[in-house]
Amino acid sequence: MIPNRKLDETLVSYGVEQKPHNSQMKILLKKLKPLLRWFILGGTLFFLLKTLKDHWQEVTHLRLTSTSFVWLGLALLITSGAHLWSGWVWTWILKEFGQHFPTGRALRVYLVTNAAKYLPGNVWHFWGRIQAVSKAGSSAGTATLSVLLEPLLMAAAALLVASALSTATLGWWTILGLIAVLVGVHPRILNQAIALLDRLKDHQNAVRLKRYLWRPLMGEVFFLLFRGAGFVAALAAISSVHISQLSILLSAFSFAWLLGLVIPGAPGGLGVFETTAIALLEQTVIPGELLGGVALFRLVSILAEIAAAGIAWVNGPKLELGHLKPDAPADPVS
Repeated sequence: MIPNRKLDETLVSYGVEQKPHNSQMKILLKKLKPLLRWFILGGTLFFLLKTLKDHWQEVTHLRLTSTSFVWLGLALLITSGAHLWSGWVWTWILKEFGQHFPTGRALRVYLVTNAAKYLPGNVWHFWGRIQAVSKAGSSAGTATLSVLLEPLLMAAAALLVASALSTATLGWWTILGLIAVLVGVHPRILNQAIALLDRLKDHQNAVRLKRYLWRPLMGEVFFLLFRGAGFVAALAAISSVHISQLSILLSAFSFAWLLGLVIPGAPGGLGVFETTAIALLEQTVIPGELLGGVALFRLVSILAEIAAAGIAWVNGPKLELGHLKPDAPADPVS
């Protein structure tokens, strides 16, 4: 998703004329968008505050011990590793599009832009990566889809993990959603989307995918498992976690993380993730301990992302990718 003003500029650059009725629809959506954002924010805050009110005494009795800090350190280490792994998987996606960037440079782009997802709009991390890939000489369609494919594969991975570990939080619509995403990232469909975008932009040498993105998809599955392990470690800092609970904890985490990813108006899934995780796990974990664990995990996540972005920014060269050129385009899928 691109911010409204940027979207207008992009459409104009593609030569797409906005018709009057489209303008009216855009005005209506522009008016409704802030209302939707406030509705989501208000709903999540109400749920969290009510849960905190109902279990306030349990929360006040929580204590962090020396063992708790060991678990939190482990959660921070695992979460930081998950972000590094996710950046590496992103380089796999780029390579599928013929964009063979040096791994270290691509990781710096990924980690620096990752912190931008907490800015209002929740799109700036994608926008920054699209700009970086475009400066490398990529076509408009290739740059856009190579970046936006990552959240699509993450969504599919979250559904795969949640459905594989537990059926308690899933319904038939979740399975349909998984099938839709898996079909949507098929090379035949993606190549048509790339061709359309590049035709509008008058690019004749667009890169085409030659195979299904199984390797990046499995990479995103491991990313979700890493993130889930970080969540379990943060929860273990103040609660007793049994091995028998791992499947439901990881499944609920994956589903809550997915909703935080796809629901608009929640930068970084803030509020949406916490609300969903509490709703799914309130029968599994003591509510007071669950509240504390969710809060600690959010803190660990933000610290890991900001620290990684800061280290990448300070220690890496300027994030200028204009001198890098994509490989020759691959043959279309037959």
